[in-house]
Amino acid sequence: MKSKSPESEQYLSASNRITGVIVLVIGALGLLDIVLEWRTLTGLLVASIIGIFMVLAYVGLMRPSVTLSPEHLLLRNHLRDHLIPWSKVTGVDVTDILRVHAADAKYRAPGVQLVMRDLRKQRVGGRKLSADSSISKADFVVNRIEYHQEQYAAKSEGDAITRWARPELIAIGVLAVIAAVAALFR
Repeated sequence: MKSKSPESEQYLSASNRITGVIVLVIGALGLLDIVLEWRTLTGLLVASIIGIFMVLAYVGLMRPSVTLSPEHLLLRNHLRDHLIPWSKVTGVDVTDILRVHAADAKYRAPGVQLVMRDLRKQRVGGRKLSADSSISKADFVVNRIEYHQEQYAAKSEGDAITRWARPELIAIGVLAVIAAVAALFR
């Protein structure tokens, strides 16, 4: 669902991506060990469970993002994608995560989120927040969304589309069925 436009911008949590990659590498090493050493139905059961956890790690840590393109705003949440034309966007703000207000609904986007430490610093007013704090990054994304909304609202049309993350849900379902069958026959 990536935009073909060269002008698209994608925003996501770098720390979540790094953690997700580490979890997936550890899971892949576990799967490799099972394939090499433990070729039984119990091994298949354990491999399926590890696979489910790997998909959940991808869904929870790596999938959420916010993509801006001239045609639309794409919010990739954990299990759903929201494709919102710029003409439907009425506002945007950040509480703990990015919220996009549309004519008919409010959409939350965990791809851009604030760190509690930065929120406490801002509330207390003690030390000055650094330029790379989560608040300044979130404000940058809000400004980019507002700019795109002003720039492209007249050119975009259509309704907001919400889709389920089918590949991820199918992978979890297939792995769960394999685990159940392996558990029955072991």
